[in-house]
Amino acid sequence: MQQPSLFEPDDTGRPLADRMRPRSITQVVGQDHLLGPDGAIGQMVAEKRLASMILWGPPGCGKTTIARLLAEQTDLVFEPLSATFAGVADLRKVFRAAEKRRELGRGTLLFVDEVHRFNRAQQDSFLPYVEDGTVVLVGATTENPSFELNPALLSRCRVFVLKRLEEAALVELVERAETLTGRELPLDGEARQALIAMADGDGRYLLNLVEQLGHISTPVGVDELVPLVQQRAPLYDKSQEGHYNLISALHKSMRGSDADAALYWLARMLDGGEDPLYIARRIVRFAAEDVGMADPRALAQALAAWDTYERLGSPEGELAIAQAVVYLATAPKSVAVYRGFGAARALARRTGSLMPPKHILNAPTGLMRELGYGAGYRYDPDTEDGFSGADYFPEGLEHEPLYRPTANGFEASVRERIAEWDRLRLRRRGEGR
Repeated sequence: MQQPSLFEPDDTGRPLADRMRPRSITQVVGQDHLLGPDGAIGQMVAEKRLASMILWGPPGCGKTTIARLLAEQTDLVFEPLSATFAGVADLRKVFRAAEKRRELGRGTLLFVDEVHRFNRAQQDSFLPYVEDGTVVLVGATTENPSFELNPALLSRCRVFVLKRLEEAALVELVERAETLTGRELPLDGEARQALIAMADGDGRYLLNLVEQLGHISTPVGVDELVPLVQQRAPLYDKSQEGHYNLISALHKSMRGSDADAALYWLARMLDGGEDPLYIARRIVRFAAEDVGMADPRALAQALAAWDTYERLGSPEGELAIAQAVVYLATAPKSVAVYRGFGAARALARRTGSLMPPKHILNAPTGLMRELGYGAGYRYDPDTEDGFSGADYFPEGLEHEPLYRPTANGFEASVRERIAEWDRLRLRRRGEGR
């Protein structure tokens, strides 16, 4: 007897993801924090009073489905637009229709997918219609609204963050698909887990994978699964928020001395297609800023990794970057140079164009010698302890400790030397009185 297919006879041509769209807000998986009875959107639906909103979340988390259900459950006409294809003429047409409905006592939910793709002028065109209630705007975006949307539009909308679907939600989707079709997927336990991992939090993509397996009747293990389905590319946009989020995660993991987490974020960035040279430049900056004098060799290690990658390329050169990441993560940390340089720049701006003291100026001409250039200069290597204790700040400007070394790593010995020089400086100034 032939086993049933994932495709019902009367549903041929309809994708599984479409056939499985929830029919109420309560059936949407993975977004209970917003859609549950205590969630902000759930409460709006219960009261049948929607505010304009922006749904921000990764692909396949349910943004479009939620917008449709909001319209259905609050008795609004659903008007969908895609910012990828629509223009000003399309918007005007929707607004005119919404105004006519409003005159007849009917409301409109305008759903704009990829709303961040509209330019500033197009986004501004929403404002009067959102403000006077002609439309309830529900915009969907995968990009950070604070970067991509006009402040004026954002001020008129509530922003709700949808979550990437977790494992439990994805498992529930698979079980629903099996119930709908009356057939279990031909996967053993390990392959079933691998299928969930391949979806990478994207529910729509998971259902597409399930559909790809719909006509297979023989049991499938992990080794057989991978050639059968296309694994989802990692969610990573090198020019948008994902880029900044992951480099921040790498930077802070190294700063927190967690080599394992640092390697994980490095791998995530490389797998997402990040330019390894961008990472190399960032770790050089990290070596100077976050490790600094606690381990002066860190900067050399970072530069060596950059140089090695430029010589070898991918994938061989990526190992050198990984080595530098581990070195930096496990190195002692100090931002004393970073802070000292910042303090020095602030002092320089505050004090203006003060001249150096004359005793440290060269005097190549007779006139300069007559003016006192170089007078009284002491050559430090020839002095006792190799330290003259002279003042190198401009005249009238007190010696100010800008670089304050920590007790971390190599910098601890630098701290001791500076403390000794401070003692010698005070003593020799006393002797000179």
